[in-house]
Amino acid sequence: MNEDLPIVGSTAIPAAELRWRFSRSSGPGGQGVNTTDSRVELSFDLAATTVFSPPRQARALDRLAGRLVDGVITITASEHRSQLRNREAAMARLAMTLRDAVAPDPPSRRPTRPSRGSKRRRVDEKKRRGDVKRLRRSVED
Repeated sequence: MNEDLPIVGSTAIPAAELRWRFSRSSGPGGQGVNTTDSRVELSFDLAATTVFSPPRQARALDRLAGRLVDGVITITASEHRSQLRNREAAMARLAMTLRDAVAPDPPSRRPTRPSRGSKRRRVDEKKRRGDVKRLRRSVED
């Protein structure tokens, strides 16, 4: 897996900036469960990279502050039995995490007011419900 990791548009993380660690995974695995290092840890130094522009990098550092340890984000994958599939899962998860972190903020909501017709419909429906409940009451003589 010596390939660059595409993030947004033409932005890609070079394979040299990704650090991999492998260890034994818990869970199913049959006879190979104690012998294969199928658990994958993928680390990327977000604080030291030059891949992102300074505003994007600052946005990502701010949004991922809770997940970073000394500016490094680590993704763990152990859901598959094969190391290759766990590597693919870790790369996909890192790409998605970074894509969300560098995305610009959504436009702010423009406050709106309910229309006159929607206010009237709401009040009419409240009156209708009140009439239904009033007609359900027992008549006392």
